[in-house]
Amino acid sequence: MSELASKQCVPCRGGVPPLAGEELAGYQRQLDGGWEVVDGHHLEKTYRFEDFRQALDFTVRVGEMAEEQGHHPDILLAWGRATVTIWTHKIDGLTESDFVFAAKADQLESV
Repeated sequence: MSELASKQCVPCRGGVPPLAGEELAGYQRQLDGGWEVVDGHHLEKTYRFEDFRQALDFTVRVGEMAEEQGHHPDILLAWGRATVTIWTHKIDGLTESDFVFAAKADQLESV
């Protein structure tokens, strides 16, 4: 388990700046491949599967984890793929918890 995946998402209360620069890049380096930081604002990754059922099952696992963590991504489900988009709405940008969630989502891919 990665260091990020072992942490828990912490609800953002607002009033903190979003991650930027080297701090943002440092968190991205801790993730498995495939995660893209889009416009310094959100994380996005498309997971690929053999069929709709596998993509749906993954989407359900991510949704259950989101409820447990109190951190809710956007998930686009399509045949053979699921795209997960994460950011912290309270600050309209990225926090450590977004990267924690991304690392946890990666662990669900092969369950």
